[in-house]
Amino acid sequence: MYCILKILNNNALLATEKESGSERILLGKGIGFGKKAGDEVKVGEDIQVYTPVVREERKSAMHMVNTIDPVYIEAAARIIDEAEKVFDSVNGDIILPLADHIAFAAKREKDKISLANPFVPDIKILFGKEYAVAMESRKIIEEMTGYRISDDEAGFIALHIHSGLSNEQVSETLRITQIIDESMQIIETNTGREMHKESLSYIRLMSHLYYMAARAKTGEDVNIDLNAFVRENYPEAGKIAELVCKNMEEKLQKTIMPEEIGFLAIHIQRMIAS
Repeated sequence: MYCILKILNNNALLATEKESGSERILLGKGIGFGKKAGDEVKVGEDIQVYTPVVREERKSAMHMVNTIDPVYIEAAARIIDEAEKVFDSVNGDIILPLADHIAFAAKREKDKISLANPFVPDIKILFGKEYAVAMESRKIIEEMTGYRISDDEAGFIALHIHSGLSNEQVSETLRITQIIDESMQIIETNTGREMHKESLSYIRLMSHLYYMAARAKTGEDVNIDLNAFVRENYPEAGKIAELVCKNMEEKLQKTIMPEEIGFLAIHIQRMIAS
């Protein structure tokens, strides 16, 4: 059972769960019709329940929903539904940050302001399924708001979807994506060659860098030590791997295990040899 805090529109409302007192966003056709704050409402199969998460701890869900047009909250819910058709489960807690981003994206489109996203090529590789959902979500946003967002904006929405899969903050995912982009530039500069972004070895290398960053954050060990083999057989790739690991360690402010060097060098050597 829920107690209504605020009617957002006929199809959306903010309520508290009576047992826990936790705030929830309830969405369903006509759920808010004829209701008022203080009324109780039961949740049936046709009602979607989301836990609102706000970016700043000092701000409440009430503050957030007061600043976001409910149409964007409904659009965010539909995008989450689309993502769940591709992935087993998406954390609905992303609904308010996603709605907030859609609102600003629509406003930028209305004002003819372009927000460049230089990491779209990286996002396509690292989070390809999320990006595909985000590209499809443009139809939902256009249908509900009248504005068709750009591919760059879709890249940011892909990061929100990834957040719903990984529980990683969008800003953190973007930071790691930037570090990976820097790593690829270091490799290109030191090998003196431009890598083919569509190649399988390029995609594998980017994925390896992503999971390398993830291991650094959790302190997970690498179960294989290839450093001696790399020093003897691929010294050039080994030196480049050292530069990449040093840069990642500085940017993440996390320890990169020495064994990561040899493991990464093998992937770099595949790039050099391809």
